[in-house]
Amino acid sequence: MTAEAVTRHAAPLLPPEDPFYDTPPGIDALAPGTVVRSRPVEVALFGVVRQRITAWQLLYRTCDLNGTPEVSVTTVLLPWGASARPRPLISFQCAIDAVAPQCFPSYALRRGAWTIGSIAPLELPIIAMALEQGWAVSVPDHEGLGGRFGAAREPGYRALDGIRAALGFAPMALTSAGAVALWGYSGGGLATVWAAELAAEYAPELNIVGAAAGSPVGDPAAAFVRLNGGWFAGFPAAFVAGLRRAYPELGPVLHDHLDARYRLLLGEAEVRSIFALLLRFACRDVSRHLRDGIEELLAEPVLGAILADIEPGTRAPAAPLLIVQGVNDEVIAVADIDAHVRRYERAGARVRYLRVRRGAHLPLEFLIVPAILDWLTDRFAGRPAPTGTCTVASLARSPRAVGGHFAFVRLALRMLAGMPIGGEVSPGLRRAHSSIAAPPGESDAAAVEACTAR
Repeated sequence: MTAEAVTRHAAPLLPPEDPFYDTPPGIDALAPGTVVRSRPVEVALFGVVRQRITAWQLLYRTCDLNGTPEVSVTTVLLPWGASARPRPLISFQCAIDAVAPQCFPSYALRRGAWTIGSIAPLELPIIAMALEQGWAVSVPDHEGLGGRFGAAREPGYRALDGIRAALGFAPMALTSAGAVALWGYSGGGLATVWAAELAAEYAPELNIVGAAAGSPVGDPAAAFVRLNGGWFAGFPAAFVAGLRRAYPELGPVLHDHLDARYRLLLGEAEVRSIFALLLRFACRDVSRHLRDGIEELLAEPVLGAILADIEPGTRAPAAPLLIVQGVNDEVIAVADIDAHVRRYERAGARVRYLRVRRGAHLPLEFLIVPAILDWLTDRFAGRPAPTGTCTVASLARSPRAVGGHFAFVRLALRMLAGMPIGGEVSPGLRRAHSSIAAPPGESDAAAVEACTAR
């Protein structure tokens, strides 16, 4: 394992140009999660405002969907000035939702990075809320170095091996038996449920106490059809661009069905950030570029096998789950998440499912933060995990939630000022942030309060 000095006041190289990401020889002989290279890095808000967060990047051994060894990167974070001691670890899966390398969290969270159009910088304040609890955080590039958006299983492998890497990285001072939780939203929620499903088989030694997934896609094939031709048609384009990287057999099918114009556009999808893609593909209907229509494309056996492979929910995660979904979400259909939850329940999973009537897709990720922090705090405390489905008007209007949102705003202002994030959290501070950490006996308090206040 090597260490490199932090490069200050200079733009970081994109992953394909940065030798840190190079695959070393002999990774086949390494155990999954082995750290092969490390470096300290500076994290910045939107690449500009340096954050007082202790951070490293770890290149580690993992595998793709077929089990072939490869390397990936996670950015591991500690509260600023925190003492070296065991603490809970959060694996936070960002909503990368693109295949372009400038959207990978390991690039987009760094000082000097060009972050316009990437989602990871928007999620940094949420990550900082976890650090404020005194927790450590691992932020994996769960799409891998190839940006394989939408691929089955491998986001889970990369997240779980990123956890192994963080637990084994001496400067983090964590323990192999320490409590771990998973968290993600949208595309990050999909990566989170993959990790939760695979954990018991792939990484049984990890002490994963829970997984919180917001709007975790549910049915990628249905989302592709529903979003095509609308304002969010850029998501299906990025999805197809990622799938043809993960499944080479898809390439000839697309070449046979798509016209040259759309194939050229897919090339653009490989280099544009997700918000740029949304602008470029807004209201573009792929059926206008198909030889025989979208039904004929979906009827292709090769594509059908891929779509069946990438649907989550066929395994019951061993750890309890919290799933949150907007009833009127304009990107992910609530019916798809309802069906996803039913698949988990039939398989025997312990699921707490919150359906929220108010909140658009992107704002909802921030509105549910207090409820998720409550739930994760209960899991780290060893309290019993509640189960069942609850439909609520909002998770943002209860007294506990309002307090949590004020705490979030205060944290965002501190981040803009470059003030220290996290540190050692005293019991008094936890009580002051009562909307974040549930007192004893109030398991899942924010959600329960919202349900009873309808």
